[in-house]
Amino acid sequence: MLFGRKKSTLPADDEALPGRSASPFPVAGRHTVLGNSIQGPFPEGTEVAYFALGCFWGAERLFWNLDGVYTTAVGYQNGTTPFPTYEEVCSGMTGHAEAVMVAFDPEVVSYEELLAVFFTEHDPTQGMRQGNDVGTQYRSGIFTVGEKQQETAERVRDDYQAALDRHGKGRITTVIEPAGTFYHAEEPHQQYLDKVPGGYCGLAGTGVACQVGSGVGPRSVT
Repeated sequence: MLFGRKKSTLPADDEALPGRSASPFPVAGRHTVLGNSIQGPFPEGTEVAYFALGCFWGAERLFWNLDGVYTTAVGYQNGTTPFPTYEEVCSGMTGHAEAVMVAFDPEVVSYEELLAVFFTEHDPTQGMRQGNDVGTQYRSGIFTVGEKQQETAERVRDDYQAALDRHGKGRITTVIEPAGTFYHAEEPHQQYLDKVPGGYCGLAGTGVACQVGSGVGPRSVT
């Protein structure tokens, strides 16, 4: 994930690559760890959340390991180019972020608890980068589904900013905005760190935990 054009400014809509009318590749069917569909339909009562926190390989693993998560997938979101490819996103000319879709049971894990994982496990103060991964596709973002998620995300962000302030850390640059179309990434990227256990993951937090509710723990995966 260290290659590609290092572009730190989002392209204007008329500058973005044109894209296409359908996916140029087949999308994987089932999660290699959880065994469930990564495209749905999902069980009744399941909710969906979208997060961007740098390289989506490591970001996806954070969420599939949580109790209450039904499935996850990686893809490209909140950009301009329809049905982009990985290479196009890496060029910086589609406007998309590398994102993770999380389908979860809110009776087991709350949206607040997912947000706590999001803020704790990466550095949301870095702007258009995450560690050595530089470019608009690595920006920090929460792409919300409905007003309740938007309000919750803004509240948790503000509480976490107060915690960062107490520790002398920087200002949060995370974008919180309504979720646009989520385009599934190519099959090799789905559950990449299950397929390549020693693969690259550049995520690192600020060292300040985001505290909400009673906390959330990892699932037991055999």
